[in-house]
Amino acid sequence: MKTITRRGFVGGLAMLPVLRFTAADAQISVTPAEARTIAKEAYVYGFPIVDNYRIQHAYWVDKATPEYKGPWNQIWNSARVFTPADTAIQTPNSDTPYSFVGADLRAEPLVITVPAMEKERYFSVQLIDYYTFNFDYIGTRTSGNGGGSFLLAGPGWKGDAPKGVKKVFRCETELAFPTYRTQLFDPADIENVKKVQSGYKVQPLSAFLGQPAPKAAPAIDFIKPLTPAEEKTSPEFFSILNFVLQFCPTVPSEKALMARFAKIGVGAGKTFDDGKLSSEMKTAIEQGMADAWVALAGLKKDVEEGKVNSGDVFGTRQYLKGNYLYRMGAAALGIYGNSKQEAMYPTYYVDASKQKLNGANRYTLRFAPGQLPPVNAFWSLTMYDEPQSLLVANPLNRYLINSPMLPQLKRDADGGLTLIVQNESPGKDKEANWLPAPKGPFSMIMRLYWPKEAATEGKWKQPPLQRAG
Repeated sequence: MKTITRRGFVGGLAMLPVLRFTAADAQISVTPAEARTIAKEAYVYGFPIVDNYRIQHAYWVDKATPEYKGPWNQIWNSARVFTPADTAIQTPNSDTPYSFVGADLRAEPLVITVPAMEKERYFSVQLIDYYTFNFDYIGTRTSGNGGGSFLLAGPGWKGDAPKGVKKVFRCETELAFPTYRTQLFDPADIENVKKVQSGYKVQPLSAFLGQPAPKAAPAIDFIKPLTPAEEKTSPEFFSILNFVLQFCPTVPSEKALMARFAKIGVGAGKTFDDGKLSSEMKTAIEQGMADAWVALAGLKKDVEEGKVNSGDVFGTRQYLKGNYLYRMGAAALGIYGNSKQEAMYPTYYVDASKQKLNGANRYTLRFAPGQLPPVNAFWSLTMYDEPQSLLVANPLNRYLINSPMLPQLKRDADGGLTLIVQNESPGKDKEANWLPAPKGPFSMIMRLYWPKEAATEGKWKQPPLQRAG
């Protein structure tokens, strides 16, 4: 697994005299060159945290946004799959209706209850902290389809599992984002999915036990998030990061890192005021942010060339082993993706000849006999426009092709399967196998839910996308 390397910066910056950076709680001398290096590291570290806050603010705080879901600590169910109208999350899944909880664990834990359901139906509850680590799972793969109650506790709770709770999940951050996925077999199955979702329950521990509630946590004075474009270039990014870090107690392995970030005023409870920076220091901070995106471009190239895959960049803190560039890449390319044991995401950014994908061309994707994606649950291939990475509107309202659709797809003479990827219809007789593309740049993501060992161990590889004609 790759680790972030510090790149040296040469030229005029290194020769500038020491300048004094002033924060509300510290006055620490750093050169612009050192500030640039630290800003890059802090940005790589903080991007997933800041982008997660943008989404969570839309979901649970800003009632004026169309993405608003409802109050904290209450489950929100979607009785449909995502469409091009859903724009808060890049590369959204359109296979499984979602259920979400904005979990505030400061006052007490939450009890998550899931119902028993058919053994054929896949579901998962992905437990995501505010670092964007997937710290654990409830669901078909991990706990089965028999139902039960589970405790989600924040870092301040030290109790044991109460009676009636199967397992305690401990979150490093005071806020969390449980994300549910419930398999939809076909459009006619939506009423059954609604029944499953109606059995999803979330309760404070005191309510679950029938006891008086503890004192409520103080109300949070949420600050306005940045837009995706602002996140890339505005030094205000670090003010947002400081705000969110107050809900993320520093873990022992990151104390030295936080001490380093503090040199430029980054850390929980610190004030980062870019308006008080000298022009040289502000330029250095902005250059450090730009350097982070250069590093990400290098990672994306590795993804495009197959040197790094989704299984490398999503997971627990222990799994990622301090590779913050991977964590940034996971957030930038598909935030809230699953750990590889739960799902894998083979990607298509280029064709077989390493050319960028564009709807001006026509493509085919062929699975040889016996070489469909190896899964215990199901697989899909979803279309996204670029650079927005959102679902693509089209005449068929078809945003993906997945394994539940196999009975309707036309097989090749040898039993293989060829999918058609292009902007215009290939003709009525071939539309069953057509995945519509936009007119311009696009990408595709394959999803393997509960992948088999052949996929997780790299023995199975996705076929290349061939340009036709």
